[in-house]
Amino acid sequence: MSQRQVALVTGATSGIGAAFARELAAEGHDLVLVARDRARLDAMAAELGGAEVLPADLSTPDGCDLVAARLADPERPVDVLVNNAGMSLNTPFPRSSVEREELLLRLNVHAVMRLTLAALPAMTARGRGDIVNVSSVAGFSAMMPGSTYPASKAWVTNFSESTGQLVRAKGVRVMALCPGYVRTEFHQRAGIDMSKTPPWLWLDAGRVVRDGLRDLRKGKLVSVPDWKYKMVVFGVRHAPRGLVRRVAGGTRRRIGRDDH
Repeated sequence: MSQRQVALVTGATSGIGAAFARELAAEGHDLVLVARDRARLDAMAAELGGAEVLPADLSTPDGCDLVAARLADPERPVDVLVNNAGMSLNTPFPRSSVEREELLLRLNVHAVMRLTLAALPAMTARGRGDIVNVSSVAGFSAMMPGSTYPASKAWVTNFSESTGQLVRAKGVRVMALCPGYVRTEFHQRAGIDMSKTPPWLWLDAGRVVRDGLRDLRKGKLVSVPDWKYKMVVFGVRHAPRGLVRRVAGGTRRRIGRDDH
């Protein structure tokens, strides 16, 4: 049996998820890659020199059941879980639909809860394990008026911090990773015009992952990569709420679907 640690990454074929897969593979982990598209999973596994692939749509009960069962398998323990898959909607809430909002909640909230709960019993029994839940700086305030995405990410951050406090005494680390704008293929694929976004706001996915893993291993419960986004979070946490709302109302909404 392999003595290498095993990492399971959701949304593993692009963006932050792919960066986690590459970084963890480079560190010597065996990988379990989860995403909806089997062809892209196979391509990523080939790039990494081999990996277990698990095609699953985590917005569905069947998809969550499949991945939860893999996490709970006592014969094939998972040492690191990265809950990265997520989405947002390109429709303001008053013009949205129950179906679309429930889809967002199933992926951004329910799947994170379900997979974390599936992984924790074995990790706490072994006295070790790491869980990274990819959140967003948007979760610290209602910075995208009309979008329910920040609310879902606020839940991810709060849930991760709370759970991390509970299990740290058992040797398990749980952390929320809260980046800002990250360069991925998402915006072009979704048809979102980001041309007016100042270049200095963009982050590199690989750097976000390396910073996040460093903070995880330091025992942090919440990681905000890059000094400029640390300042943003400080501002939205401590500035008068009225000022934050005025700034948020003047920003251009850039939202769509993503696997981070």
